[in-house]
Amino acid sequence: MFSFAVVGTVPFMSSRLRHPLVSVALTFAVTLPWIGTFFSYGGYGTVHPGENITPLAAVLVSGLSILGAAFLLAWAAETAEKDVPQAFAIAVLAVLAVAPEYAVDALYAWQAGAGSAAAGNLAVANMTGANRILIGLGWSGIALFTIYRAATTNDAAVERRSGTLTDAVTLDRDLATEITFLLVATTYAFFIPLSGGIGPIDTAFLVGLFVLYISIIIRGDVEPPAAHVGVPAYFQEYPKARRIGVVLFGFAFSGAIIFTAVHPFAEGLEQLGLQYGIPEFFMIQWLAPLASESPELIVVAYLVNKARSTAGFNALISSKLNQWTLLIGTLAVVYSISAGSIGTLSFDAKQAAEIWITAAQSFFAIAIIVNFEISAREAVALLVLFATQVMAEFYIIRTYAEPAATELSMTVLYAFTAVYAVLGIALFVKRRRSANELVRRTVRTAQTAFGRRESLPERED
Repeated sequence: MFSFAVVGTVPFMSSRLRHPLVSVALTFAVTLPWIGTFFSYGGYGTVHPGENITPLAAVLVSGLSILGAAFLLAWAAETAEKDVPQAFAIAVLAVLAVAPEYAVDALYAWQAGAGSAAAGNLAVANMTGANRILIGLGWSGIALFTIYRAATTNDAAVERRSGTLTDAVTLDRDLATEITFLLVATTYAFFIPLSGGIGPIDTAFLVGLFVLYISIIIRGDVEPPAAHVGVPAYFQEYPKARRIGVVLFGFAFSGAIIFTAVHPFAEGLEQLGLQYGIPEFFMIQWLAPLASESPELIVVAYLVNKARSTAGFNALISSKLNQWTLLIGTLAVVYSISAGSIGTLSFDAKQAAEIWITAAQSFFAIAIIVNFEISAREAVALLVLFATQVMAEFYIIRTYAEPAATELSMTVLYAFTAVYAVLGIALFVKRRRSANELVRRTVRTAQTAFGRRESLPERED
């Protein structure tokens, strides 16, 4: 069972403030500075960092509002869990937790459709950066944090083993469906650069894949929700009509905050980076996605701190799936709407290499968890490979001028792509029985969802 319950508070609130409505009020208050800024300058599109507001102020005010909105979204979605299948709640929560990332990427896709050639590359850079951060920092960091915290939380999901860095976090085997769909999306992603852009066919396949996944999990049983505490528990006690009203308001309000705040947030980050000598592309690919992914990472870390690592990893894996399908697929949709006709979001050879390394990293990560666990050693491997590649690229772009910097950077990307791919293939060969089980469980889940099988065995050894 997955939940974003946070004991009535969010991490930046005092533990003494226990009443759920106090938590909601304080979280809502975090968004007020942005609301005041938004209306004081006349509404959407009128807040311009560097012109009528400093870049730092724009980042702080809009960034905090996005963070607060993410928590309000999470609480609204968890409240809705009382009325929807639990697996569906996981998928919805995963989408909502990375909503800021969707908004930032959609912004660049829109600008590309409006005629900005550079914005297409920035959209791909932001998307690939977000996906690699989610695995390179998210999966690895949360796994290591879970193992570390298990010494005091006695987390049942952590298995202690003899040897160096051999302790492992076990995953819920019901995640077989998510992992299998993620593998299909990853395999498809290797072919996207061959067409030179993200077009209607890519949208149809990736969005269709996500819709198929949702259509399977939404047919799950609506089970009695786990005993929540704090904000979700409070609202779940409301009568159904009032509860639905709270959920819809939470979605609408938070969505509006994110939609209006994301543009000045991204622009402010760009200008801050340029002030400190950080290239714009590096800012868009790494710092902006890290900021937009932060609500999810904070909440997952909080869950792990409460010995709820299974819930945390369910969220991380679901988030990777929806970013690797729905996010990529909708980029071409946003681009086409902005352009006024169906088209392809084009990118250059550098971004093609970025997509390949992102797909290869995803392939390696799936190979790691195909046996439904991730060890400390595997988490360190993910983290070291990710950090090494980012630092190598940063060194190159700060040391060499164009076009040499781009050529060297692409060489690094191809090299790490090969490393990820070789390691992933080796693990899949070694764990081919686990891979077969993964597929079988997914097929059974689909058959059960569409009424062709009565039940799914809980586990195969």
